[in-house]
Amino acid sequence: MSTSGPEGESITAEGLVALKSELFALESVGRRDIAKRILTAREHGDLKENAEYHAAKEDQSHLETRIKRLRQRLRNAVVVTTETETVASRFDFARTAEVLDEGSGTVHTWTIVGPTEADLAQGKLSSESPVAKALVGHEPGDSVEVRTPRGTRKLRIERLL
Repeated sequence: MSTSGPEGESITAEGLVALKSELFALESVGRRDIAKRILTAREHGDLKENAEYHAAKEDQSHLETRIKRLRQRLRNAVVVTTETETVASRFDFARTAEVLDEGSGTVHTWTIVGPTEADLAQGKLSSESPVAKALVGHEPGDSVEVRTPRGTRKLRIERLL
């Protein structure tokens, strides 16, 4: 399953809210804070040898680059919602499931999200990852084998949440 292409980048509704929130914070508070730092540094005199000024200008450049990238992601974002009818019993994009690693006995709670939302520490599994690709479309009770950098893993979907 590819989540990005000519029609846009797949994102969950929660991911879209987080994206808009981050963009708003950077465009308002972030820009205001950088402007204050630049103004303060300018007051210290000679700009050629003013390390504080140059650091603030570099931070401003990084901030503007981040804003530009977030705006691009927002333009390309396509919100994908879970199906409620025919595939409600299958693990798919924007769905959450408990998945048992049969080798280690560990149960993971994963939500399949777009690659830019992925955060394994929060249980957000990229739809582009080999594990997600192997699990998509399967139902609770199904086991799949997936090749990972650490070797082949056998995973079983315990239940959908």
